[in-house]
Amino acid sequence: MSNEVDTGRRRFLTAATVAVGGAGTVAVAWPFVASWLPSAKARAAGAPVEVDISKLEPGQMVIAEWRGKPVWVVYRTKEALAALPTLDGDLQDPNSEMPQQPEYAKNPTRSIKPEYSVLVGICTHLGCSPTYRPDVAPADLGPGWKGGFFCPCHGSRFDLAGRVFQGVPAPKNLEVPPYKYLSDSRIVIGVDHAEG
Repeated sequence: MSNEVDTGRRRFLTAATVAVGGAGTVAVAWPFVASWLPSAKARAAGAPVEVDISKLEPGQMVIAEWRGKPVWVVYRTKEALAALPTLDGDLQDPNSEMPQQPEYAKNPTRSIKPEYSVLVGICTHLGCSPTYRPDVAPADLGPGWKGGFFCPCHGSRFDLAGRVFQGVPAPKNLEVPPYKYLSDSRIVIGVDHAEG
């Protein structure tokens, strides 16, 4: 019998034991760590949702889900922002007098930062989800259309600030959810801007 130690085999067995032990630790720890995350039920009930807006280009929209509803984040173009005040005479509630937004979004753009619109994507008529129509003066919406949201269910129209036009079934502007910026590229929906 040889008293020599096979160091290669020893290293292999040590590495295999460490790998199996590490995998076992992760398998045991994961349920504990996962219990800290909000459940699907909690998220649906209103747990805050983070949205990455770093890749949005002017004119684009990203959709998040909060409380089981779609929330739109639209990066408005300079032209779209310039067009908003020209629509005031065509709108039911141009100054957002009805409480459909937090106090910090009660302004002409209904937002914290003018270039980003954050809206619950549910029509205030019967709960359909309007279609994002950023195109200007399309044939089906007419020469006065400067971009916005069109509800295909009953024809309600909203501008890019979510303000409802006159003469449509929807009685109120689209809702602005509570939200705040975590950075220039991330927002969190479901947490009020006034909360630190």
